[in-house]
Amino acid sequence: MINILGKRYYFFALSLLIIIPGLILLGSMSATKKLPLAIDFTGGSLLEVRFANATPSDIDLISLYNNLGVGDVKVQTTSTGSYVIRSSVLEDSIRAKIADELGKEYNSEVTVLRFESVGPTIGREVTSRAAQAVAVAALIVALYMTFAFRGVPHAIRYGICAIIAMFHDVCVVLSLAAIGSILWGWQIDSLFLTALLTVIGFSVQDKVVVFDRIRENTGIYRRLSFETLVNHSIVQTLGRSLNTQLMTVEFMLLALALFGGVTLREFAMVLLVGLFSGTYSSIFIAAPILVVWESREWTRWFHRRENSASA
Repeated sequence: MINILGKRYYFFALSLLIIIPGLILLGSMSATKKLPLAIDFTGGSLLEVRFANATPSDIDLISLYNNLGVGDVKVQTTSTGSYVIRSSVLEDSIRAKIADELGKEYNSEVTVLRFESVGPTIGREVTSRAAQAVAVAALIVALYMTFAFRGVPHAIRYGICAIIAMFHDVCVVLSLAAIGSILWGWQIDSLFLTALLTVIGFSVQDKVVVFDRIRENTGIYRRLSFETLVNHSIVQTLGRSLNTQLMTVEFMLLALALFGGVTLREFAMVLLVGLFSGTYSSIFIAAPILVVWESREWTRWFHRRENSASA
């Protein structure tokens, strides 16, 4: 039998090695007010344009906006050659004027591909609703798991371990967003939030499968130690988790990330990494945390150090 739980602390360390640098980076962005939030959360306007026969620089576009009295301008060039320009909220008259000025300035036909505008009040409401959605999801998971596993001793621990692993997946996605904002100019928008909530849903689903097998085996293998029973349950569900998550959904998301449009690439990458993290945490995080809790292993951590020091 594969001894997965015997190496649980290595898996915990690997997760921390991935999560902590990303969260530190995200915290530093928040402290310097450089958090990569899109206009969905901050409020503002997004204008995507394409020039027929001109390639203006980012500085030129920012300067043109500033000359028209528009501030807080950020420019991103897409792989298709268009320009995504984010700024403070634009009135319709200003937007039309900007398009005209761009055409005159570069003597080129300008095509407006997309225009979105969100007020700051709506942006704050979206932020609040996002936090509420995650909190409500965590509460429902805890209640459902406690009810579903009510026949097992310490049923509430299954729900809490599922929530801890769920937040592990959320932290992995947030770390990815922080790194992606620096390397590829990603921003946290409503589509990112959709991907995050999808990751939470799939994450919980896989953990319910693993925990349900633990519950079934509890009544079958009564003489086994809890750690051996959980390890056996993980091995039994290993093939199912890999086949349903990695071999089907992940391949589709990988194709979407590689060949999909630029507007869906970030969404696909977040789902790709998030769903992989959900499968990983179900096997290597949630169930091992349950074993640590049931065995109260933290009571022996410091004793081991003391024994090592005395020796």
